[in-house]
Amino acid sequence: MDISLIIPCFNEEVNIQKGVLDKIGNYTAIRDDVIEVLISDDGSSDSTKKIIREKYLNQFKKFRLIENQHHGKAFSLISAIKEAKGNFVLFTDMDLATPLEEIEKLISQAKKGSTIIIGSRNNARQGAPILRKIMARGFIIVRDLFIGLQGIKDSQCGFKMFKRELALKIIDRLIVFKRERDVVGSSVGAGFDLEFLFIAGKLGNKIKEVPVHWRHVETKNVNFLTDSFETLNDILKIKLYELRNKYQF
Repeated sequence: MDISLIIPCFNEEVNIQKGVLDKIGNYTAIRDDVIEVLISDDGSSDSTKKIIREKYLNQFKKFRLIENQHHGKAFSLISAIKEAKGNFVLFTDMDLATPLEEIEKLISQAKKGSTIIIGSRNNARQGAPILRKIMARGFIIVRDLFIGLQGIKDSQCGFKMFKRELALKIIDRLIVFKRERDVVGSSVGAGFDLEFLFIAGKLGNKIKEVPVHWRHVETKNVNFLTDSFETLNDILKIKLYELRNKYQF
């Protein structure tokens, strides 16, 4: 199994200063199955790219920096999937809210034949503010009402693993996230996870959900109210396109 580890990145200077890339680099350096670490930058406007280029690309030989224009997290993920060399791609967020060691749980399922494995917080969002927990449960109700997703408990955990060949097949069928978006500030693109998993399910793929450890990490890149509104809008678009038979299943 060859794995391309993908890390979306936007103005991550603070997290980098905390040593997250050192942790990622040291962990992946001793793993033969992780053949590359793709840091996919979403047009950062701080010193993120400069620090990565000058300090980390030479230090960790598996690191590659993909520099994108600023179109949101979803498109930084898509660009990295297209450039990945592994037969599996695995996403994790820069803040390492889910410890890298949890990779073992996803790999175990892939070795059993699963082609889509997603980490799940299973509603146990340790350290998250109570308002976010309440809104997250409301989101699940709305999501299930409109697009279902095979009874998945947590579609938004940023810790997912896919067979790359299948991921490319799904990307070709995206509609809501088919074209790059003009965004201002950070855009977590939560609707991308939904459309991706929605199409995967409609194509007949079984989505394996695996409980993982997770802790809340406060970040300026998440505006819960703005992101929730954006995601709700994307859910409605997915449903509308489905009703119009626009998807190729």
